[in-house]
Amino acid sequence: MLKIFKEILTNTGPKIFFHREKKIKNYVSNNLDFKSFGSHNKNKNFYIIRRHPWAGFFSNITFILNHLHFCELINFIPIIDMKNFPTIYNEKNKVKNSNNSWDYYFKKLNKYSLSDVYQSKNVFFSKLTFEKHMPLDMTNKLIAKQFEKIKIKRDINKKILFFFDKKFKKKKQKILGIHLRGSTYKTARGHAFPPTPEIMIGHIKELIKKYKYNKLFIVTEEKKYLDKLNKEFGQRCLFYNSYRMENLDSFQVYPRKNHRYLLGEEILIEAVLLSKCDGLTFIKSNVISAAILFAKKKIKLHEIFLGFNSRNRLISWWLWYFKRILPYKLGGLKIIKSYDR
Repeated sequence: MLKIFKEILTNTGPKIFFHREKKIKNYVSNNLDFKSFGSHNKNKNFYIIRRHPWAGFFSNITFILNHLHFCELINFIPIIDMKNFPTIYNEKNKVKNSNNSWDYYFKKLNKYSLSDVYQSKNVFFSKLTFEKHMPLDMTNKLIAKQFEKIKIKRDINKKILFFFDKKFKKKKQKILGIHLRGSTYKTARGHAFPPTPEIMIGHIKELIKKYKYNKLFIVTEEKKYLDKLNKEFGQRCLFYNSYRMENLDSFQVYPRKNHRYLLGEEILIEAVLLSKCDGLTFIKSNVISAAILFAKKKIKLHEIFLGFNSRNRLISWWLWYFKRILPYKLGGLKIIKSYDR
């Protein structure tokens, strides 16, 4: 019972159970939707990876990694369909000549097009949500190896390289990457509490003193958070020119052409740039997991933990705000643990 409770709280999930051929066959026959759309590719088994639409960018990637692992086990051909099963990053009009938002950011996994698959004889469909046997952290060793199959498109890589050459390549820089979550993470039930800017500023000062960081690469979706760090640390601050919310959630507004596409592109670019820092400080998130997998070098990790929000949906909506105004001694927000590794 204690093990199950720990898995719920840490958001890691139990291990994948597909190890025996009989179990795999039973799962396919009893759990997957099957359609036959035509006579094409009679000897091929296609597996449509589809997702419930209201999920974040790297949550979608984690979901996909689980299903790529599954496809490898059962020798099915993975097809990511974010056209007929759109995400929150889909635009109404085509982007890069595609309505499939996977194609906005990443290269195709194989040679098969959606139109070809939907004329084929054997087509299976994934579930829309994570299943109980699936890891929720993409750094889990069972699915992490699938990450190498995901290739960022050339135009986005060019933007990453341009920023890196301009801001990161200067001599004698030691860069601390900072992922400061705000917005909906404050009310996400069962998730780790995000720090306030004030808590993070104190923590950053300690890291600068201890590890001699002289530049800070800041990733945050809230403008006021960026403003506070910029005011405190001035010319040390580096940041990508991504959209940052002021009052409303980023997905509740549409202030620019291809806004939703750009939200995905920007967090993808920021995750890759985080992977190029010398150290990272953060609460655990999908963005940080992605940065760790993108990294081509060893990064010093400075994880912080402030406790978990309630799993009760109603309580989780106000608990962070309540704890923020309380003094530390009465249960207010503070760093409970700091993990340097």
